Amino acid sequence: MRSDARCNRLRILEAAAEVLALPGDTSLKSIARRAGVGQGTLYRHFPTRESLVIQVYGDEVEALVTVVPALMRGLRPPLALRAWLGRLLTFGRRAPEFADAMRVATATPTESGRQAHQPLFDALSVLVEANMTAGTIEPGTTADDVFLLVGPLWRVDTDEVADARFVRLLDVVMRGLCSAAGSPQGPLATDAAHFRDRGGRSPARRL
Repeated sequence: MRSDARCNRLRILEAAAEVLALPGDTSLKSIARRAGVGQGTLYRHFPTRESLVIQVYGDEVEALVTVVPALMRGLRPPLALRAWLGRLLTFGRRAPEFADAMRVATATPTESGRQAHQPLFDALSVLVEANMTAGTIEPGTTADDVFLLVGPLWRVDTDEVADARFVRLLDVVMRGLCSAAGSPQGPLATDAAHFRDRGGRSPARRL
């Protein structure tokens, strides 16, 4: 990537992080204006809103990707899958822009949609395949299937009562996915302890 293109990419990411952290207009047009670039330049770097938003939350995405080996070492496959989904969904419930981007990206079977969340798709695929090998997940299940199944859970509120409901609903999903393993319940962090507290709207950046 040329130095000017790299500079534009960084400016777009910085502007997106600032715009998404504030109430009001969070459109791509607003982000491009704040970055001081044309919309064409923005789309060359980030062809969809989802690809931009997910990249803005790069630190959290990286944490979700790198935690997979530790989960697999310390937990049986169904519990590792549940713990990872709990972390992903708990973060998304507290970062609505990220949750919205993930909902669109995982529900749209297009190349741009897949590229937007490829690292998370790959991480989830490892967990699904581990369960497939262990015989603890419904045969034929894919990472795409799991993302679609948990999609409604992004919308659960974040108060104390809603947190309990979220855990209960995730258990329902896991019983359906991993019926061969019984009821894969276990500890679940619902306070986003594995991610930095960003005050709900303020995204992390990996520039």
